[in-house]
Amino acid sequence: MSASILKSANATAQCGVARADGELVLTETELQFSPFNETFGLGPYTFSRSSIATVQSTSAKGGGVIPLLSEAIKITLINGQAYEFILANPQQWLDSLRGQPQPS
Repeated sequence: MSASILKSANATAQCGVARADGELVLTETELQFSPFNETFGLGPYTFSRSSIATVQSTSAKGGGVIPLLSEAIKITLINGQAYEFILANPQQWLDSLRGQPQPS
């Protein structure tokens, strides 16, 4: 039986210049990213929420270097690995990942 979905949205995983569109899903225990095309090598990813050390806002980058959009979040795991996702309403995602209540 799968966990109840708290939040989901289309998102883009970015690692340097590489990007992959997919779906980001948050449950009570996990954060999952499922790419629409797995051949790019960015995902699928599944992180236990307890393995997330920090979440912060960041900028999407053109060419992996030039900041373009502020609608992105960076998730750093306890082991130091970091993942960036470009998505709509990043502040709502940050609040959800930090366990803060969402406005109605």
